[in-house]
This record gives sequence, structure tokens and C-alpha cells, in this order.
Amino acid sequence: MKSSIANIHNCFGCGICAIVCGKKIIDIQLNKDGFYEPVVTQPDQCTQCGLCYDVCSFSHDGLASSPTEIKSYAAWSKDENTRYTCSSGGIGFELGKTFIEQGNKVCGVRYNAAQNRAEHYIATNIDELLPSCGSKYIQSYTVDGFKAINRKEKYLVTGTPCQIDSFRRYIQRFKIENNFILIDFFCHGVPSKLMWDKYIQHIEKTTGKITHVTWRNKRTGWHDSWAMAITGKMGNIYSRRSQGDMFYQLFLSDACLGKACYENCKFKYDHSSADIRIGDLWGKVYQNDEKGVSAAIVFTAKGDNLLHQTNCFLQKYPFEVVAEGQMKSCPKKKRLYYNVMSILQSDADIKTLYKEVIKEQQHTRMISRITHPKRTIVNLLKRFKRK
Repeated sequence: MKSSIANIHNCFGCGICAIVCGKKIIDIQLNKDGFYEPVVTQPDQCTQCGLCYDVCSFSHDGLASSPTEIKSYAAWSKDENTRYTCSSGGIGFELGKTFIEQGNKVCGVRYNAAQNRAEHYIATNIDELLPSCGSKYIQSYTVDGFKAINRKEKYLVTGTPCQIDSFRRYIQRFKIENNFILIDFFCHGVPSKLMWDKYIQHIEKTTGKITHVTWRNKRTGWHDSWAMAITGKMGNIYSRRSQGDMFYQLFLSDACLGKACYENCKFKYDHSSADIRIGDLWGKVYQNDEKGVSAAIVFTAKGDNLLHQTNCFLQKYPFEVVAEGQMKSCPKKKRLYYNVMSILQSDADIKTLYKEVIKEQQHTRMISRITHPKRTIVNLLKRFKRK
């Protein structure tokens, strides 16, 4: 008897188990903490075939594949409008555009304002690809998009590293890897959908029902692009992390990420099962660039081939330069994590949660000053010199 995912909880929520199940008895639902996980809806119908377990990245220690080559580039679209619209240099959109122009399809991620969620979907032309532009810093619902994939056709599939690792296992299992090019990105982690819902409830008091959301809007420049541009039926909001935006402050505080992001992520830095990994090229080389520059790392020959067919400027650099500033290990679970989850599950609004996290951050800084007084003095001296 092979294993199944019946008893798996707090996993990556990739949804591949629901796609591969021949009996169609696996559903992907939000758990009490606001993260997607599998539910076997008819346990008595399970044949214990083991397919769901075989394709589950969470159930395996290693990666689905090892890089055949690693090449690293700075990249940005030659189209200025594309570069401005996208989160960094526009490489993700340009890869999808090139693949569609070659007669293929893209499985990307868009924001569904009606359901307040990010979701995978199929794009067959450039107009359909446009909603995939830019980052979405919430966990995506994959099932409908992945189910719409015809395994006999060619697709470019994008997703978080854990989603892509499971998808790699899926196409390996059915021996159809040649039909797919997989793209992931440098991932910080995914925040609870409950946090996003509370944020939306707060914003809609000003905007009315939200109709459009843009993450990482570059109105004030690429380096200040931790911003939310939100359009509603009664008004608009442009909110930046640098000015105290609550969503970004909470997301980057690491106080409400999925448990698997803290304990089971094996995909940081150069660990990937994708053909191409993309992200922001932070660091010294482009620190004065405000238009945006993408990091593009290729792990396979077919990934490198597609990259060089895009309408992009490419500048080759060592991996350490392209990946500068990216996380090398999992985020650390905060002391107040379970308190945060309790607040998320309550009727309290996002301001209550925000105040709790800020209070904890202030407490941590105070303890650090007491524990490391020399470090505090050194930092103060550095600030004084800069002024």
C-alpha cells in the first residue's frame, strides 16, 4: 500500500495532488490559518495508488531536478512601457510573450478582484497574458489553472518554487517534460490569506469594492516600489511600505507566513527545480537604477534558449552578483506567531494585528540594544557620519 496525502497539513498548498488524482476526490481548501492545503473529500473512494504522494514536493526531502547548467543575467525589457508596468525589468512578461508568439500557451497568475485572490489561469494570446504582469504577494489558487492544461500541448508555467517543484514531479511522472518550460522566482514566503482579507476590508472602507490591484507599482521608482496601487468603485489608493503600508509591513515582518515557509522551504538562493528563476536584481550594480532590473538565472539549456529569444537586454554576471540581497535560508518564525494567527482568526481588524506586530518589533529592538550595546553605539556612529 502506497502513501497518500490524506494526513498532510500545513504543506505548500501547490494543488498538484488534486490535479493528478484519477478519482477526482482531492480538493484544495483554505485551512484555519488561511493557507491552501489538500482535503480528501471521499476517503472511501481512495485506491491508495500513491500518485498524489509521488508528485508532492512537501512529501520529499530533495528537489525534483538538479540544474544542468547555471547562467546568470541582469535583464530588462527593451519596451519601456513593459519595463515600467512590471515589478522589476519585465523579464517574466517577455518570456511569456515570446512563448505565446511561438504558438504556445502560458499558465500564469492573475488577481481575481471578485474573489480577492491570486489564481493560476491559461493565457493563449498577449491580451490574455497582460493580467499576469507584476508580482502578487499572496498565495495563488492553482487548481483551475493547472486542470486546464492539456498535457499534449506546450506550456510555459510560472509559480512559487514549491509549486514548480511539485509540477516538475508531475510532468516527470507522465514523461512530458519536453512540453513544458518552468519558471519560479526568489520567494520570500507567502502570507496568510486571512491577513490579505483583513487588509482588503480596511481598504474598501475608502475605495468601495476593489476592482483592480497592482503590487510593486513603480510610480515613485523601483527601489521604493513596495507599493500598492488599488482601484475601487468609489476611489483609489496608492500606499507604500516606506510610508507605513500595513500589508507590506506585515508581510515583510515574517509574522504571518505559512508554517512550511519557516520549516520546510528547500528552495532558497540557487535551489530550484525550474528552468528559469527570476526576481529583482537588488545590490550594488544597479542601485541607482529606478526603472527596474530583473535577475534571470537559467538552470537548463532550453531555459537559456528561450531567454535569449526575448525582447530584452541581457548582461551576464556571476550568480553572486545577480542574487545579491536574496534570501539564503528560511525566514525565522517570530515569537508572536501564534498570537498573530489567533488575531487573524478573530473579528479584529488589521489595525489590531499591525499594532501587535509593531509592538513586538519595538520590544525586539529594545532587547537588542540591551544585549548588544556596542552594536547599538556603532550603528548610531554610522548614522551620525552619514548625516
